[in-house]
Amino acid sequence: MKRRIPSRRTKRSRFSRAQRSTIATGILLLVATLVILQLWLFTATMNAYLGGDTAILLPAAIASLVALGLNLGLLYYLYGLD
Repeated sequence: MKRRIPSRRTKRSRFSRAQRSTIATGILLLVATLVILQLWLFTATMNAYLGGDTAILLPAAIASLVALGLNLGLLYYLYGLD
């Protein structure tokens, strides 16, 4: 008697491979833009702080955390894409 291996159902994706590649490229461009924005924000914040302006620190930290949240959300979406 032959033993049957249970068949695994393959999960059908909502998007084709080409569409997933396009979406991943778009996400990569958004992440690159956010990283450049964070670098600019860090440079501007350090320039202001070294100039004696400490009022900019909290808004800059909040903006940086928002950018981090957006990047993590995009990463979560990218993992769910597969």
